[in-house]
Amino acid sequence: MSGKGALVHQILGRGDYAMIGEIVEPGSRVLDLGCGEAELLAWLAENKNVQARGIEMSGAKVQKAIARGVSVYQGDLEKSLSDYPDAAFDYVILSQTLQQVLHPLEVLQQMLRVGRHAIIAFPNFGHWRVRWSHLVSGRSPRTPLFPYEWYDSPNLHFLTITDFEALAKKRGWVVEREVFLTGNEEVTWRPNLTAEVAVFLLRKP
Repeated sequence: MSGKGALVHQILGRGDYAMIGEIVEPGSRVLDLGCGEAELLAWLAENKNVQARGIEMSGAKVQKAIARGVSVYQGDLEKSLSDYPDAAFDYVILSQTLQQVLHPLEVLQQMLRVGRHAIIAFPNFGHWRVRWSHLVSGRSPRTPLFPYEWYDSPNLHFLTITDFEALAKKRGWVVEREVFLTGNEEVTWRPNLTAEVAVFLLRKP
C-alpha cells in the first residue's frame, strides 16, 4: 500500500487552509478561532461568500483583520465561546491552535455546541521526524515543524493523530472527514507516522 496520495494545492501557502477551503460550503456561517490577521477568513469571504467572524487575542492582529474587512473580536477564544448560542455557525474552525489552548477538550466541546460542524487542523507530534529527534537527541524534539526550544514553545499539549481519533471515538463525535498532509501531499499510509498535519471535520451525533 502506497503512502503517497494526491498533491494538494495551497491557499495562502498552506495545505491545511486548502483543505478547509474545500470543506466549507459557500454562503455558510463561519467562526475562526485564533484567526490571526484573518487571511483565511478573508479568502473564504471572497471565494465562498461566507459570513465570516473571528476571535483573536492579539490587538495588532485584530486591527489588521478588520482592515481586511473581516469582523474579528478581540478576546480569549477559551472564554469567548461561551458567549455564543447553540448552532450559531455552520462551521467553527480551529487551525494549528488546539495544541496551544489550556483546556482543549472544553474548546472542542464548545466548538461542537456553537457550530454544526467543527474543523480542526493540528500538527502531528507522532510524525517520524519528531520521534527520531527525541530518540537521537534525548531532548525535547526540534524539527522544521516544531522549531522551538522547550522553554519558549507555544505548544502545551503534544497530541498525535491516534490521540485525536481515540478522543473522538470516546466522546462519540462523528468524523465526517479526515485528511492527512505532509508538505503539499496528502498521505494515506500510516498517517500517525508519516503525516505532518491532520485536518478533521467533526459533528455531534
